[in-house]
Amino acid sequence: MRQAAGSDWKFRPLPRKCASRGSTHPDDWKLATEPLFKFEDTVSELAGAYVASGNVYYAECLVKFLDRWAQDDALLDFHYHWEQPQAWFSLESMIFAAGMAYSVARPFVEGMQEERARVEEWLNELASVHMEIEGADSSCCNNHFYRRALYAAMVGVLTEDDAMFRFGVSAIYSALHDMTEEGAFPLEMERGRRATHYQNYALLYLVPIMEIVARQGYDIYEYEVDGGTMHDAVDFAMDILEDPSQLGDLAPREQYTGFLKDNQYFAWMEMYRARFGESRFDDFLASMRPIYNRGAGGYATLYFMDPEAQQHIRHNEEERQTRAFEGLSN
Repeated sequence: MRQAAGSDWKFRPLPRKCASRGSTHPDDWKLATEPLFKFEDTVSELAGAYVASGNVYYAECLVKFLDRWAQDDALLDFHYHWEQPQAWFSLESMIFAAGMAYSVARPFVEGMQEERARVEEWLNELASVHMEIEGADSSCCNNHFYRRALYAAMVGVLTEDDAMFRFGVSAIYSALHDMTEEGAFPLEMERGRRATHYQNYALLYLVPIMEIVARQGYDIYEYEVDGGTMHDAVDFAMDILEDPSQLGDLAPREQYTGFLKDNQYFAWMEMYRARFGESRFDDFLASMRPIYNRGAGGYATLYFMDPEAQQHIRHNEEERQTRAFEGLSN
C-alpha cells in the first residue's frame, strides 16, 4: 500500500465509544454542478500528481489552492431547504475531497504554517456548519449520513477534533446496528430495482470511514453488533452482484446494473482488497482499473494497489459494457 495516501491519518487520541438531483432537466443539473465537480477533480489531481511524481511542487500547490478558498470563507454560505437539498448534498463530497487530498499533501509540505492553519480552520468550520443540518428523514440514516460521516472522520483527524471524528465513527455503529443477518442495509434495500447499486454505494463511504479509523490504530473492521461485522455487508454485496437471487425477498430480482461499467463506484474495493487481500474482487477489479472517485477516495488504484502490479493493468471497455447490460454473473 502506498503510504503517501492519507499517511497523515494517524495521530488521534482514543475516542469514547460512539453511541435527487435538484433540477428536473439533466442539462441544468450538469451545468450547475460543473464547478463543484471541478473543485473535487482539481484537489484530487494535485494530490495524485504528488503521489505519482514525488514532486513537492504539487503538494505545495494544493495547499496554496485550498488557502485561497479558505481566505475567502468559501462554501460557508449555501442554500438549504429540505425540498432543495442539492447544494447540501454536493458539499458532502467537496469537503471530503479537500480533506483527503490535503491529508496526502500535508506531511510533505515544509513551512507554510500560516496557509496550513487557515486551511485546517476552514475545513473544520465548513464541516461544522454542514453537520449542523440534520436533513430530512430520508437523509438521517442511509448513505447520505455515511457521506457526512466520511468527511467528518477525515476532517476530525486532520484538525484533531475528537467530537467530529466520533461523529464519523458513529456511522459505522449505525450501519451495523441496522444491518440484517444476511449483511444487507435495509434502507438501501428499499431502493427496489436499485438495491444492489445502493448496497454497494453505502460501502463506497463506509469502507473509507473504516480505513480512516483503522489508521488511528483501532480494530474497527472486526467491530461487531449482534454478531455482525462490515465483512458481512461486503460479502452480501458481492453475493448479490454475482447472483441477484441472493436478494431473496428484500428486493426484486431484476436489478439495475448500469453502474457496473462506472469504476468510480468501486473505490472501496481497492481499499478493502489492499487491507485483506480479498481475491474474490480480483477479476472484477482487473477490468475496472484504474479506479478514480473524486469524492470518495481520489485515485484509489494509485494509492492502494501494489505499485508493481499497476504495470499490468488492462482495459476492456467491451467487458464493462456487457456487464452493465447483463450483470456481473455474465
